[in-house]
Amino acid sequence: MAASLRRMTFAAAAITLLPAALAAGEVTVFAAASLTDAMRDVAGRFEAETGHDVTLSLAGSSALARQIQQGAPADVYISANAGWMDMLEDDGLIDAATRFDLLGNAIVLIAHGQDAAPVEIGPDLDLGGMLGGGRLAMALVEAVPAGIYGKAALENLGLWDDVALQVAQAGNVRAALSLVATGEAPMGIVYATDATAEDDVTAVATFPAELHPPIDYPAAAVASSGSPVTGAFLDFLRSAPARAAFEAQGFTVMSE
Repeated sequence: MAASLRRMTFAAAAITLLPAALAAGEVTVFAAASLTDAMRDVAGRFEAETGHDVTLSLAGSSALARQIQQGAPADVYISANAGWMDMLEDDGLIDAATRFDLLGNAIVLIAHGQDAAPVEIGPDLDLGGMLGGGRLAMALVEAVPAGIYGKAALENLGLWDDVALQVAQAGNVRAALSLVATGEAPMGIVYATDATAEDDVTAVATFPAELHPPIDYPAAAVASSGSPVTGAFLDFLRSAPARAAFEAQGFTVMSE
């Protein structure tokens, strides 16, 4: 009788534990490459707090948007500008009701090394001379948000035509950052948050915000998401732990 009772108790305990195991879920997040360090931190905090699993896909916002257009299995999309999110919304590929502006950023001029001297951004900046025949590393200027912002700033300063032929375009902003960090390009234009993530570059100037379109990072659920965790992850992006992770990387948190 006692042995039978112990078996029943064990079985009851197993049944009690089963719903918790089933409650664990997965969410796949497509996020702009400039969010690499912050999103790894946020994903780790979310997993620790909820027990759910997060799969991150980090690349240029344009590349991720095109993957979603082609049916890639994403649950959440976080873009580095509104344009790519607008395109997906127009196509009915995101759940517009879940969309919100998450973060803000700035773009900076960076130089190779740790002790580069600061410069003043203005129409008289001799950027071509500063390059000394080398390349200006930028993300794709017609597709990737950081490149779009950087080109707009240079055009508004009247400097674009002087350096256009010296621009080395990279597939995403982190690749542009790497070109400068390794010395393959003496200078580049990246987000302020990227510059702080790399020891071998110096941010020598910040471009005034009025020189380029506003830098914001909208987030939304992908319309085809079937994950029960999607809503919880979007909510977590606006939580205190996520705010701490984003602010630690230098982002301006726009969402409460």
